[in-house]
Amino acid sequence: MLFAITLNYLRPPEDIQAQLEAHKAWLVRYIQTGNILFAGPLHAKAGGFVLAHASEQAEIQNMIAEDPFHIHKLVSFDVQATEPVIRAENFSGHWAADAKAIPKT
Repeated sequence: MLFAITLNYLRPPEDIQAQLEAHKAWLVRYIQTGNILFAGPLHAKAGGFVLAHASEQAEIQNMIAEDPFHIHKLVSFDVQATEPVIRAENFSGHWAADAKAIPKT
């Protein structure tokens, strides 16, 4: 299952900056496990976005519980689950096994 996770900043930029390296280390850890596919800041600088993969939402909630941004109450998390039904052919079937692959024209 894929999860779209939006982080919305709740605290001033200096509070976010103080935990940014620890948050990045958390991201790297879960990229290395294969749970996080990509992550980055939102253009409005109001938060960030993470695309994640897990077998169930509880696994995502456990990951979030370890994020320094969560621990220090710096952001809110909006987690939306999805089961892809179609995907670009070059998007790994590992993350969307039941989705029909659509070739590029």
